[in-house]
Amino acid sequence: MDYIQMGKEYVMNTYNRYPVVLVKGKGAVVYDEQGNEYLDFVAGIAVNNLGHCHPSVVAAIKGQVENMIHCSNLYWHIPQVELAKLLVENSFGDKVFFCNSGAEANEAAIKLARKYSKKKYGEHKYGIITMQHSFHGRTLGSLTATGQTKYHEGFEPLVEGFKYVPFNDIDALKDAIDENTCAVMMEPIQGEGGIYEADEGYLRKVRELCDEKGLLLIFDEVQCGMGRTGELFAYQHYGVQPDIMTLAKAIAGGLPLGAMIATDEVASAFKPGDHASTFGGNPVACAAGVAVIKELLGGVIDNAREIGEYLKSRLLELNKTHPVINEVRGRGLMLGVEFNMQEVAEVVNRAMKKGLLVLSAGHKVVRMVPPLIITKAEVDKAVEILDQVLKEMEV
Repeated sequence: MDYIQMGKEYVMNTYNRYPVVLVKGKGAVVYDEQGNEYLDFVAGIAVNNLGHCHPSVVAAIKGQVENMIHCSNLYWHIPQVELAKLLVENSFGDKVFFCNSGAEANEAAIKLARKYSKKKYGEHKYGIITMQHSFHGRTLGSLTATGQTKYHEGFEPLVEGFKYVPFNDIDALKDAIDENTCAVMMEPIQGEGGIYEADEGYLRKVRELCDEKGLLLIFDEVQCGMGRTGELFAYQHYGVQPDIMTLAKAIAGGLPLGAMIATDEVASAFKPGDHASTFGGNPVACAAGVAVIKELLGGVIDNAREIGEYLKSRLLELNKTHPVINEVRGRGLMLGVEFNMQEVAEVVNRAMKKGLLVLSAGHKVVRMVPPLIITKAEVDKAVEILDQVLKEMEV
């Protein structure tokens, strides 16, 4: 059966999909319907942090499905409370709101920031400043927060009240603040925009500026959170705490789940009826989330830190031998390889044909976000394939 042709006939055309039908995954390896094996350095776009079908996640899902699949948020259920407790105990936050995706988590953060600021300072406080090259989601609010015009085109008019400034430019941020500003929203490490890290000291200056001006600081850790950078949350590298943080992607081991975490003071602006999500904090997803955090804290984060340094060192070796590579950047197992070419699609396609899955982050960057359980041997295999691809392209 031709599932690719069937998909083109029945599925809406919103993705440029590769001509591969994946049917199985185990650890850091996936298989297509012909039985071909691929080393997965995409991990569902930084979702499968524990790899595919991790035994703890599978067991948690099976156990919960046998007891209760869905529970309305009109009632309490145990997995949601347990997951909220784990998130609070291991972060800056005091309260958690659950939803289904990163876009929804960022929508919730935007709403909470406006509600809190209007209650505290007045109705004029609604403006939010975000960063150029940022990515915050596809819903209209999170799309507007995204500092890339290519995602805005065709969806105007956008939501009122957003400004964009260059990342790592504290003076530009200062200049953008006005009497309407209520919050600054950013990714500590930009993912979709090209794997750009916050400079040392920049986040501290932003925190100080927000405190001085009475602004909320929102960290979008949808991609860089949940152990991806070698800490449970990326902000922990910088010693700077936000007022609100958003999570999704890897939080439930592959099931749809998002979360917004906030301090007690900020969270208190939301009252019953202000925000909601029918499926947010679903019992099965939360049960998986509990298993994920326990595994991350049980040693997987340490592996991400160690293997991330090893992968970066191997990529830097490639940088020395292949002039087509301009720069290697990132932290932990969230790395980007920038190339001196207009488009990296050929690199991605050639690697896939040789059994390595990678993806782009913009036109010139190959993004590498493998499962955090990846081994040195698997890193060596991936780098060998990438080396072969570049040698072929340079002939």
